Amino acid sequence: MTAVQPKPTPVGETFDSLSPATDEVVGTYPVHTADEVGAAVERARAAARWWDGLGFAGRAERLQRWKGVLTRRLPQLCQVVRDETGKPIADAQLESVLAIEHIAWAAKNARKVLGKHRRSSGLLMANQAATVEYLPLGVVGVIGPWNYPVFTPLGSIAYALAAGNAVVFKPSEYTPGVGKWLVDAFAEIVPEQPVLQLITGFGETGAALVGSGVDKIAFTGSAATGKKIMAAAANTLTPVVIEAGGKDALLVDTDADLEAAADATVWGAFSNSGQTCIGVERVYVHERVADEFVARVVEKAKNVRAGSDEDAQYGPITMPSQLAVIRRHIEDALKRGGKALVGGVESVGDRYVQPTVLVDVPEDSEAVCEETFGPTVTIAKVRDMDEAIEKANATKYGLGSTVFSRARGAELASRLRAGMTSVNAPLSFAGIASLPFGGVGDSGFGRIHGPEGLREFARPKAVARQRFTAPLTLTSFSRKESTDALVAKLVTVLHGKR
Repeated sequence: MTAVQPKPTPVGETFDSLSPATDEVVGTYPVHTADEVGAAVERARAAARWWDGLGFAGRAERLQRWKGVLTRRLPQLCQVVRDETGKPIADAQLESVLAIEHIAWAAKNARKVLGKHRRSSGLLMANQAATVEYLPLGVVGVIGPWNYPVFTPLGSIAYALAAGNAVVFKPSEYTPGVGKWLVDAFAEIVPEQPVLQLITGFGETGAALVGSGVDKIAFTGSAATGKKIMAAAANTLTPVVIEAGGKDALLVDTDADLEAAADATVWGAFSNSGQTCIGVERVYVHERVADEFVARVVEKAKNVRAGSDEDAQYGPITMPSQLAVIRRHIEDALKRGGKALVGGVESVGDRYVQPTVLVDVPEDSEAVCEETFGPTVTIAKVRDMDEAIEKANATKYGLGSTVFSRARGAELASRLRAGMTSVNAPLSFAGIASLPFGGVGDSGFGRIHGPEGLREFARPKAVARQRFTAPLTLTSFSRKESTDALVAKLVTVLHGKR
């Protein structure tokens, strides 16, 4: 039986969450209407004031307790993820563990990042004390993806909560059960107010959240949907943070550890069925080491298999419509002269896609230019790293990237047009909670994680407080000409040197 993509049901009714491995119904959830979304946002308004009132210490204590619940019930959470995505338990655990790390970091560091800080007032305003602090926005709407239904939305939710906001969370229609599990666990720790609420449904429900008057929208998904969200949010001047996928490149220099680079390529390309926005989709390898590198990749890729059994390294394609995209990209690559050293068109089944390694693929082919979001990778030889950088940057996307080079890793990383780069290890930036996560171009803008992620969900408030009356009164109609002359001389001394 071929997997069937869930279809929207009439407003006011329900929809089923299906296992992509079996089509089994694993849960039934309401399709929330615009009125219901609006009511949730209104409840969140009062909850946000209460949550902000707890202060940094009070919120940190609750977030740490929530983190503890997730940790103690990790097997249960991982099973819910597996039920709705089909990914192996080990992969579900990896994303959950990383998410737990982010909750801990946000809770611990919110005060230090967002609390009141002194700023220099300058010589002309020396009688003023200058401070800045970051205050909560109020209510944040989070629209999450299905590929990493724990790690990705919590990268927004945890940081928004730590900053003092209430959150209304709409998970993907493919993973509503994961969203419910997370929200229910939080409600056990924060039963007093609906600080974190769940809404479920399809695109209409998400659109209702965007137009509901929330103070910010955090979205992860396709660039096309991100543009629609931005257009809708513009009607109410609602700010957005968008993470919209990528076409990430991995560079291999002559002095690279080829074994490590090959392993990173295979894992980065095929883990989670290739359904990773920061996954490795393109590789540019120096021609002097290309043959050995490709041979290592091919050997490793042959030992990787998709399936639902315990020995399989990754599971099914979660969104059935993506199968046609993956097949089309492989067909286009082969039709235009590319070769499949592993896999090929026959690797695309009704649920599972086996690994495909492509070489000699033209740079303007779909497999190189468009996000495949499947277990495929293209490998191209380059004459030097300058050509590798040029080709890696020749994309409308700019999310993550990877460099393998012993001597030039940092230099090459600085030249890549991407929001993040890992050197000599795959995707390591995603696991470091203190680093911001986000992209440029069609990969979106704004940042989650790290100090930047906390500030993304807060507004800066500047305060200037007069400590004593200045000998020179500048902001008054009673200002004298002698004062203006003195100020002009002072500015010339301070700033007039060539």
